[in-house]
Amino acid sequence: MRVLLLSTSYPHDAADWRGLFIRQMVDALAQSGDVQLCVWAPPGELPASVTDSTTPAESAWLANLMSAGGISHLIRQGGLNALLAPFKLLRMLAAVYRRQAEVDIYHVNWLQCALPLPDNGKPALITALGNDLKLLRLPFVRHLLRRAIRRHRVAICPNAEWMQAPLEAAFGDIAEVIPVSFGIEERWYAIQRRPAGSQPRRWLAVTRLTADKLGPLFEWSRECFANGSRELHLFGPMQEDIAIPDWVHYHGAASPHQLASQWFPQACGLVTLSRHAEGRPQVMLEAMAAGLPIVASDMPAHAALVEPGRTGLLCSSAEAYRLALQQLEDDTTNQRFGEAARQRAAYRFGTWDDCARRYTTIYRRLLGGTVDG
Repeated sequence: MRVLLLSTSYPHDAADWRGLFIRQMVDALAQSGDVQLCVWAPPGELPASVTDSTTPAESAWLANLMSAGGISHLIRQGGLNALLAPFKLLRMLAAVYRRQAEVDIYHVNWLQCALPLPDNGKPALITALGNDLKLLRLPFVRHLLRRAIRRHRVAICPNAEWMQAPLEAAFGDIAEVIPVSFGIEERWYAIQRRPAGSQPRRWLAVTRLTADKLGPLFEWSRECFANGSRELHLFGPMQEDIAIPDWVHYHGAASPHQLASQWFPQACGLVTLSRHAEGRPQVMLEAMAAGLPIVASDMPAHAALVEPGRTGLLCSSAEAYRLALQQLEDDTTNQRFGEAARQRAAYRFGTWDDCARRYTTIYRRLLGGTVDG
C-alpha cells in the first residue's frame, strides 16, 4: 500500500517533544511490512524506508510554524499571521496532493489538512484530536470539509471515543467514524517506580502552559503544597504569559528521556486539571504505562481514560482534589492504583506497533471499497 501521511507536527530531533507521537506513528507504520510510506511534515529524522515528500521551501515554512507553536496556537494569538498562515498551509497541502498522485491512500492528520483533498476518489483516513472539534465551530468549516470528503471513501479516526458522537453528527452520513487509540512507547512500560520513603511526595504536571491547559492547578494546589510535605513539579513550554507561584517547581519543557529516566520513577502520580478540549492526552497514557496513578479534572477526555477508584481519581472541586492527593499518598493504595493503570494501558492501548496494525486494518478496509459518485 502506497500511503501519503500528512502532519503539521513532527519533532526536529530526538530531544524535541513537539509532535513526538507523529514520529512514533511514522516509525511504527514504516515497520509494518505492507506500507510504502511518504511523509509530508516539518523537518525531522525519518526512517530509512520512508520518502520525504516535503519541498525545501515547505520544510522551512513548516519549521517556522512549529517554532511559533503550531497553527492552532498561531490562530489563537491573532494578528496578520493568524489570517495568512491557514491559507498558506492549504495551498501547500493542495500542492503535495497534486504531486503525490500515484499513492493509494491518504493518511491525513487533523481535519484541517483534509480541506484541500483533490477530487480524485482516493480513500483517506483522517485523524482527529479535540482541537478539531473547535475547528468545526468556525463559520463554513463543516460545509467545506463535507464538500472535500464526500467523493472519497473516508474513515475519520478520533483518538478517543468521546469524540465519536459529535463527529458522526457532522459527517456520519458521508464517512465512517472509527476511534483509534494512539499507542504507547515501550520505554514507559519498562519504568520501575521507586518508593518515596521519607522524601517529600512529588506530584508531576506535564502540560503546555496555557490558562485552559493548567485550569485551576495553582488555585487548588496552593493549600495542598504549602507545608513542604509534598512538591508540585511542572513541566512544559510557556505558550501564554503565565505567572508561576514560587512554591511550584517549574522545569520548562522536558524531553521524554528526562521524564522517563528521572521524574516518572520517583513520582507519586500525575496531575492534570485541564479545561482544554483535548482528545486523549498522550502524557496520561505514558503515565499509566509507567504505573503512575492520575488525578484529573472531571471532563470527557479524562473520564474516558481514568477509572475512578481504580487507576486514578477525578476531581470537580478543590476539596475533592485535596482528598485525592491524600488518598493516593498512602503507599499501598498508590501501588495498587499504579499497577491497575499499567495493566489498563497495556490492554486498551498497547504499543505503537499495535496502533499501526489498527491503522493498516482500516487502510485495507478503505481500499477494498468503492466511492459513490
